[in-house]
Amino acid sequence: MTSEELHEGHRRRLREKFLKSGLAGFHDYEIVELLLSLGTPRRDCKPQAKEALKKFKTLRGVLSASPEELQQIKGIGAHSAFGIKLVREVAREFLKEQILDRPFYKSSREIFDYLYHAMRDLKKEVFKVVFLNSQHQVIDTVDLSEGTVDSSSVYPREVMEGALKHNSSALVFVHNHPSGNPAPSPSDRELTRELVYAGKIMRIKVLDHIIIGDNRYFSFADEGLLNEYELDFLNLKLRGTSEARRRIYKAKQSYPGPE
Repeated sequence: MTSEELHEGHRRRLREKFLKSGLAGFHDYEIVELLLSLGTPRRDCKPQAKEALKKFKTLRGVLSASPEELQQIKGIGAHSAFGIKLVREVAREFLKEQILDRPFYKSSREIFDYLYHAMRDLKKEVFKVVFLNSQHQVIDTVDLSEGTVDSSSVYPREVMEGALKHNSSALVFVHNHPSGNPAPSPSDRELTRELVYAGKIMRIKVLDHIIIGDNRYFSFADEGLLNEYELDFLNLKLRGTSEARRRIYKAKQSYPGPE
């Protein structure tokens, strides 16, 4: 049996194993090998797969590498790099399509999965806004700002302008923490409070603010903070109304007008 026949038999077994049970039981290098074989179907890809994992540390690192970085490995050409990028982008679009036209609260995990793949390797904070309609179905996802490694610049006015442009009735905010720790900073809490207040004024519901870390996230809604901010707003509104009435009453007492 020739070397080419041996390699073909190995690739065929990998494909059959995948078709039978998905990626269960696969080593990371076997997954990379299977991807590389899409671009180089007639050559042994195992050495290149193992070298790619050695260079990029993890399967995630390989999938996140640019075509130029992948081609720095001997034996990985443009076709193989293209195959890996294509699979990654198709997977991302598949996850995106899964969340479109679905109520937000029935697919929150899918939204997190999609955004996590898009944001997990970013070196700077990126703030995204998910615009939803009155049935909480996704209309669009937009990058609003890109900040430094530990902060981003977001203005409630811009958020509300975007909501009006998209004819959005509800919003979800998502940003990443490049440090990997999703715990909200004081500025994250203050910004979220301001966005909730702005939403209440515009009658646009803020459903959640998710901070993405290293394979985990923090949800302001899950922690009850959005409800807390809404109550704070209502209390301020009531106090403002009471104060306004008190001033009007005082003014009438001071200037009773003509008899």
